[in-house]
Amino acid sequence: MSFQQQAHPDPPCLRFPENLGLHATVNIEAAANMLLRALQMSQNVPYMWTFIDKPSEGQLFLLYLQNPAQFPNDGIRYQDQETRYVIPVGNREMEVSETKYGFVPNSQDTTAWRLRRRYRLHRGGHPQLVLVHYTRGPAIQIIPSLLNSAVRQYPLRQIAEPSVYVMGEKAGQKVYPSGSAPPPQPQAPMGMPPHPMGINQQGMNPPVVNINASGMGMNPQAMLAQQNSAMEALERRRERERPRERGGSMSGGRPGPPRLDDDDSAGEEIWSFVMSSFIRGFLDETETISTRTLAITRYRRNHELMEEVFKQAAFGNTKRPVPQPAYSIFDESELKAKVVRNKMYPLELLLLRFPR
Repeated sequence: MSFQQQAHPDPPCLRFPENLGLHATVNIEAAANMLLRALQMSQNVPYMWTFIDKPSEGQLFLLYLQNPAQFPNDGIRYQDQETRYVIPVGNREMEVSETKYGFVPNSQDTTAWRLRRRYRLHRGGHPQLVLVHYTRGPAIQIIPSLLNSAVRQYPLRQIAEPSVYVMGEKAGQKVYPSGSAPPPQPQAPMGMPPHPMGINQQGMNPPVVNINASGMGMNPQAMLAQQNSAMEALERRRERERPRERGGSMSGGRPGPPRLDDDDSAGEEIWSFVMSSFIRGFLDETETISTRTLAITRYRRNHELMEEVFKQAAFGNTKRPVPQPAYSIFDESELKAKVVRNKMYPLELLLLRFPR
């Protein structure tokens, strides 16, 4: 799936609408589990166009990036190049991109302490879903020439583009706020192709959605599961629309425009709230220690203890030592000398008491 954004020096990005809260640390296992759950949430929750600007310490974002290698402007100036490395997570691969020594120009930052980490399952997940975490890293001195050099122009422009689904059977569908309708398509001159939907008065094109493939970069099992869920949802929609078509044909009137069912909208809100709450609770628990790490530590400790116990019996000296005599620790000549001396001791006492 690819989303074409308007040519702008500071374009917005698609962000998951729920607030993921503040987290001091996010480990690899927590990031992988959240990205996997995001595959299901993103099929039912539209992403919103927004700017990331001067995020606070511990803030967490879930983004959909058309080009994950090019991260949007976040209002922070970094004095270091971004480093990337790949970590295996089970049968998947997690790409971690880290940028250190960041600071906000013209702010209260006296040192470059801001650190940004991006997590992406480029194998075994969706490569365009990116989890971004801002935290505190090692601090260095700010280069004086960059202290007051802004990284973007303020104030930020207003975003009028509606939210959009990024994957699933609704991929590319826009969700307009309640009470507003999609703008009408302008009439093109004779012989000219029509302009894309949604051209505003300033002549700037909002993001145009071009859906090439759904579930790009997934493994075959995940793609099959997504296809099955999409087919089931499509069948349920057909079952709901079938009574309406019958009612419209019986009344003889023209069927009205399709609308979103109240049950569907309520279910989407409940699903979004439940999944976001679950993710926040999961991250809070994994900030201390994860169950997998604890299990691995116990497993290794038990095996090391068993190895120490049975190693001597299995690989030690199997020959029994020859028993030594009970009096082998004594010297025979020394014992005889002590016996003679003890026998002469009473005679020496008598001679001392009764001298001649």
